[in-house]
Amino acid sequence: MRWLRPLAITALCASIAACATSPTGRSQLLLLSHDQLNQMGQQAFAQYQQDIPTADQASHRYVQCITNAIVDVLPAEQRSLDWQIRVFESEQPNAFALPGGYMGVNTGMLNIATNQNQLASVVGHEIGHVIANHANERASTQSATSLGLSVISSASGMQSPGGQQLMGVLGMGAEYGIALPFSRRHESEADVIGLQLMAQAGFDPRESITLWENMQAASGGGAPPAWMSTHPSQGQRIQGLQANMDQALTSYEQARNSGRTSNCPRP
Repeated sequence: MRWLRPLAITALCASIAACATSPTGRSQLLLLSHDQLNQMGQQAFAQYQQDIPTADQASHRYVQCITNAIVDVLPAEQRSLDWQIRVFESEQPNAFALPGGYMGVNTGMLNIATNQNQLASVVGHEIGHVIANHANERASTQSATSLGLSVISSASGMQSPGGQQLMGVLGMGAEYGIALPFSRRHESEADVIGLQLMAQAGFDPRESITLWENMQAASGGGAPPAWMSTHPSQGQRIQGLQANMDQALTSYEQARNSGRTSNCPRP
């Protein structure tokens, strides 16, 4: 019966013209309003900042510098999002992205990403989730296959029953997106997008592999932490990055030749 789900999505996509294409050329089902999702992302991000302590201003400036450099190479339409990133006090080496361009990086990740290039790999990955509309795709697929399209039509506001149900689908409930369970496909796609973005912004894409080697060392070679349970393994991610490295290095050299180099001093 597994074939029923993709068949149903294909039929739905054809009937309502809700198909889109991701930055890597993959077909997507996007049923939700981008404005609605962006509003939810904004409110979830604001709530998270109220609940979790933020890091010092130097850390914020460092991460913001990297974010600005990557956002600057996006197409104009994507640059127009309300891109915001905050550093949160948490030992867990994690980062997250919400619709609308709202992102967070934990201080634990700053211990793993030891230089600006490695952190650019993290930030580029999260920006990749946003510009590829992964939250919309995940929610749309679940709505189409599990919750029914009535959820979408009734989700007119955050406080409505439909809105609350949709928030649950997006993984923005009590955790405000920190554990947003993107699929392995989404994670791999965000890796590829992020690799290209960091290279175009003048960050060395080879450091993305070093980042995941650091992650492997930090985990002691054992099972990945719980928050990575829906992610590809570190080894798989390294293989995926290596497979796309030649193209990224070409973009990196082009960026350097055009004078685009990034300088974000680590605090």
